[in-house]
Order: sequence, then C-alpha cells, then structure tokens
Amino acid sequence: MCGIIGYIGEREAAEILVEGLKRLEYRGYDSVGIVTEKGELFIKKGAGKIDELKEKLKLHEMPGNRGIGHTRWATHGIPNDINAHPHTDCTGKIAVVHNGIIENYLELRSELEKKGHTFKSDTDTEVIAHLIEEALKDSSTFEGALRKALLKLRGSFALGIMYAGDKERLYFVRNESPLVLGIGNGEMFAASDIPAFLPYTNKVVFLDDGEYAVVSKDAFTVKDLGTGKEKKKEIHEINWTLEMAEKQGYPHFMLKEIHEQPKAVKEAIYGNLETIDKVAEEIAKYEKMFVVAMGTSYHAGIAAKYLFQRLANKPVLVEEASEFRYEFENIVDENSLVIAITQSGETADTLAAIRLAKKKGAKVLSIVNVVGSMATRLSDLVIYTHAGPEIGVAATKTYTTQLTVLTMLAIALAKVLNTVDEDYLKKLKAELLKLPRYIEAVLGYENKIKSLAEELIDRRDFFYIGRGISVATALEGALKLKEISYIHAEGLSAGELKHGPLALIEEGVPVVAISPSGKTFDKMVSNIQEVNARKGFVISLGDNEELEKVSKVFLKMPKIDELLSPIVYIVPLQLLAYHLAVLRGNDPDKPRNLAKSVTVE
Repeated sequence: MCGIIGYIGEREAAEILVEGLKRLEYRGYDSVGIVTEKGELFIKKGAGKIDELKEKLKLHEMPGNRGIGHTRWATHGIPNDINAHPHTDCTGKIAVVHNGIIENYLELRSELEKKGHTFKSDTDTEVIAHLIEEALKDSSTFEGALRKALLKLRGSFALGIMYAGDKERLYFVRNESPLVLGIGNGEMFAASDIPAFLPYTNKVVFLDDGEYAVVSKDAFTVKDLGTGKEKKKEIHEINWTLEMAEKQGYPHFMLKEIHEQPKAVKEAIYGNLETIDKVAEEIAKYEKMFVVAMGTSYHAGIAAKYLFQRLANKPVLVEEASEFRYEFENIVDENSLVIAITQSGETADTLAAIRLAKKKGAKVLSIVNVVGSMATRLSDLVIYTHAGPEIGVAATKTYTTQLTVLTMLAIALAKVLNTVDEDYLKKLKAELLKLPRYIEAVLGYENKIKSLAEELIDRRDFFYIGRGISVATALEGALKLKEISYIHAEGLSAGELKHGPLALIEEGVPVVAISPSGKTFDKMVSNIQEVNARKGFVISLGDNEELEKVSKVFLKMPKIDELLSPIVYIVPLQLLAYHLAVLRGNDPDKPRNLAKSVTVE
C-alpha cells in the first residue's frame, strides 16, 4: 500500500529517488521521505504530497550516491511528519522504509522498550530498525543482524534498509509485499513497481516471498531469509517504455488510460491467441469452477460467470477473495479449478486465496497484468492481459483487458467442449476483433458525457442497473463513481429494483440503465418505466433506439453481442465518473483513502 524506491551507483541519489517516488505516488501519498548517505545518513521527510515536499524540504539537494525513499499510505499511525518513513534506530545509523503490516509489532515494541530502546513514532515500521540495532550487538556482520531481526517479524513486508556503517551496499527484503530489483550498468535500483526506475533500465529481478537482496552498484545477491543461502534469479527484460507510463499530454493518468483502451484491448487479443487455446484445453475437464478476485477484478469475475455459463455450460461460483479462504476451505479440492483475477498479481487477499487453492490440490489459473508478479509464480497457468502499466488508482484499461481475455477463454472453452454452435462462435470471434474499433467510437461521446456531468454535478445518489452479464457493468460503473467522485452510487440487478431500492428513487435521481439487446431487453425497458414513474433521471446505454423514448439521455452504443457488451459499455461510465470527479475538484488519479494495489489484508 506504500511505495519504495532505492538507488546505489555513481549518480546523485536524491534526484533519482524523488523522481521514482513521483512515479509511485499512486501507491500512497499521505507522506514522503528519503534518506541518502555521504559519510553519514541524511533524512528528510514529512506529511504531504511529493511536489509540495520536494521544494519545501529541498529533497533534491540531499548529498550522496545511495539512498532509499518512501511514499506512504497510512496503516499504523496517522499521517504526519513523525510517522513518515524512513524510520531509524536509537543510533541513527540504521534507516528503514516499509510497505506492509507487522502483525506482532506491539509485542516486539514492548520487548525493545524494556531493553532501553526509545521510539519516536506510532508506526509498526520503527520496530524493525530497533530490532536490527539490538541484533547487531551480538552479530559480527550487519547482514547477520538483519536476518536475525527479520526472522522475528510476523506479517507482510517489503523493506529497503540502509546502514551508515556499510557504505557499499543497500538491503531489500520481500515477504508478501511487492519488491523488484532494477539491474543497471554500474548502478542498481529497487522499487515496489517497475515504472519507478524505468527511465534507467528495463532489466528486472523479481524477489519472491522470504527473500532478501544485498545490492551494490555493480552486483546483487539474492538469498533465502530463513537459511541465508544464495538463490539463483532470472533477469527479465520488460517491454514497457517510459512513454507508456507517462501522461502524454493528458491532464490525468486516468483519462489517458481510458483512451488507451482500444490499443490495450487489441494487445490483449493478439497477445493471447495461442495461449488461450492451450489454457482452454487444460481446464476443460474441471466441473467445479471458482473465480476469486477483489474490487474491479471481482466485477470482471462476475462477467466471467455469465460467459462460462452461457458459452461453456459450466456453473461458476464467484467469490470475493477475502471471503474465499474462510468459507470454501472444505469445498475446493483437487477436482476444482480456481481462476484468480488480479491486475497487480500482488493483491494480498487474492494471493491468500491462491495459496489455499494450491494447498487443497486445485488447479489455479491467474489472469494478471504484471509479468513476474507473485500470483504468476504461485499459479499453474497464467494469462497476461498485456494492458501495460496502469498508474491511475481507479482501474480502467486493466478491467477491459481482463474482460477481453475472459471472453476469449470462454469462447475457446466452448469450442473444446462443443457446447455452442460453431457458426455462433465464429461470429463472436469476428465481433471480438472489432472491439477496439467499437471502443474508439464510444470514446467519441466524451464531450456529451462531460456536458452530462456538468448537469449532474450536484446529485448525491446514483443507481446503475442491468440484467444478466450487464450486472457486472452496473457494479463497475457504480464503483468508478464512488472511487473518484465521492458520490454515493449503487449498482444492482434491475430485477432487484422493485424489491427495495425503488423506495430511494425520487425526482431527479440519476439511474444509469445498461441495456444492450438480448434476452432480457424487454424486461429492462419495464424496469426503466418503473424509474420514470417515480420521476427518476434515466440515462440509458444501448443499441436499440426505442430506449431514447424512455430516457432523459440516450447513448447509442454499437450493435454487438450481449456477451461482448461489458467491454464497450463500461467506457462511457468511466468517462462519466472521471468528469464528475474533475468538476468536483477531485484528483481522479489519487482518490482519498485508496491505493492502487491492496497488498495488505
């Protein structure tokens, strides 16, 4: 939930750290801090955003050629100057930055205080610096003290550690929180996410849980935290460019990423033509199918349920990953297929669900965007979405690419199982290839949607309704609005409207009706009329112009198969949420209280 950056080499570290933290600000932005070394440790930190603190604290003027930095999303201790990272020990010679949660920190802190250690902050992180200090009293090397101290920790942690007495090295540790090394020429990097150091290198090494790295400017060694034994690690080359991770003239990353969706969906299609067929062959035998995910990925899972049921005649149970491992421990087994959907591949709840599935002998397929992430290493099968880096906290192109590969998989599975007429499958495939063009057309509605946002800026409640697979679109449309505009929104099945929620519909309340042509279209029109009878403000999306007669606002969508509609219909809802957020003075890239990847439970 926080961002870590580290550098050692010949350049001035401070400038690289600050710029790296700017690229990680989506991971946390309530406080910032960096530590560099030139004979001694220099630390500057404070509550606030990077651009403010860079000038206020003159971060770029800090001396030294090695350092670590941190951008925080608070879990323990309120956001303030004292709780900002880095944290140090009593001597001021050990500095630590941390992403994650130390579950036994209160117990450890009490023990350390009894030994005379003085704490300055309310964070769980500060315990780590003092633990290392204590271990150093009985250790001949800093690395030995580091291992001894960290083995006492329970919880999740990615760590960057500096020691004033070891001027040639930095230390990085991973356990259930993401951390990746960047391999340069005469310089080394580490970060929570690749874009932080992408201007300097595209060669990376992914740390696994229970591993730590000893990094100098010319070399790195990865070791097992438990045994201290060296481990061989593969160097990966990432084909993301820096340009892909920057705004390219858009006012916000979110808007840029919305507009990147035609290209992203195309990449998802053509990047998986061979993989999808192979995966479909492997999973065809499983009758017990579970989908686990959180947030936006969970909504993609709901769409997947309809796709697999309608095309492959496979009943599917979709569950929030946070609940799965508590409620399905005795149900999932070696006859089960578990499909885990996670953009980052590092979502803590989803990783926990994957581990449970593996423990029970299930086959695990992960749908992931980030190459080499933990989910990919835990899973039996992986399909990459090929969306490229997504910086905005609110998921956009990663959602549509998830839907794309899930649709492709359902089509391929139907072909393997011979559950659907072959001509219909050919028609679906042909329409699938046209999706980038359809999304491009829908993006043309942006000015109309912005005007609509201006009209609705003061509304307090929104409702999103759909039937069948469009329920996923309703849920995701409502989530986007909540995430970035801070307007209450509810997504639900239109059939549920008259079973309670209709009591909340009164004059002027916006109701977004997702209404593609399909088996329940006539029912959707009836539901819209129920809203009209209560004088609600109906905004309908569909390909049938009959909707215009029953709506205040009608967005004419491309005529495509209902099963493909979620990939296209979500785009105007993303734009509506974006423009409402901006008009209300919010930063859509950094919604309050949220982080891009939820790497703690």
